[in-house]
Amino acid sequence: MDEVQDIYVPLSRLLKVYYDNYKRLNLARKEFLGVSNENIPYIIGIAGSVAVGKSTTARIMKKLISMWPESPNVYIVTTDGFLYKNAELESRGILNRKGFPESYNLKEMLSFLYRVKSGENNTRVPIYSHLIYDIVENEYIEIKDADIIIFEGLNVLQTHTRKIEGAQPDLMVSDFFDFSIYVDAEEEMIKMWFIERFLKLKRTAFTDPDSYFRKYSEMSDEEAISIANKIWTEINGKNLRENIEGTKYHADLIMKKVSDHTVRTVLLRKI
Repeated sequence: MDEVQDIYVPLSRLLKVYYDNYKRLNLARKEFLGVSNENIPYIIGIAGSVAVGKSTTARIMKKLISMWPESPNVYIVTTDGFLYKNAELESRGILNRKGFPESYNLKEMLSFLYRVKSGENNTRVPIYSHLIYDIVENEYIEIKDADIIIFEGLNVLQTHTRKIEGAQPDLMVSDFFDFSIYVDAEEEMIKMWFIERFLKLKRTAFTDPDSYFRKYSEMSDEEAISIANKIWTEINGKNLRENIEGTKYHADLIMKKVSDHTVRTVLLRKI
């Protein structure tokens, strides 16, 4: 709670300043264009490594923003819903690169953001299940009359300088953000948090008979730590170094965490 009061509440107040200015600008634009019923959501991007705490940050910010006097309608959308299905990843030979830029359906992700920013107030996003490690067939999150969308994912701050398989799109995900946050920490700390989370999941979610990772629940802790280290070295750590970490200075705000997972440094971009 101390961290919420010291870090997240002030951040919520700062976002309120930005949001109020955004609403005033949108109102002036609507009057100029003669548009009366257009509602364009404010989009907050949250980026960072696996296990660094993006989802926790998103949930705290949603709660605090929802408590603003005007009670805005806030949604959290994660990029997981725009991953290609496992069958498609397997056919491309990149199932072991899930989370890397090429594993996302960038066209669909951009289409969703484009529709939202064009004033389409009823959209939907595919649901990704961490239990089955895949997109859930024919299930969606309905986004209706959103005032604010918190868009959270690994690579959402990528720019045209990042290498993406195939032709570069005309737009990037970050082009649609009104404010962006990068959750940062030293790689060794993030790796430690990832291993700790892996061990916790081994004793909980992985024990579910439907879990894609069911086999890991039967391993000893020593074996699980070895597997987690391997996954970090070959996938998550590599993705962090090659595609994620280099994008952090494109964020409007960087939250730097220390070993106990608390935020100790906040950097706000002034230009």
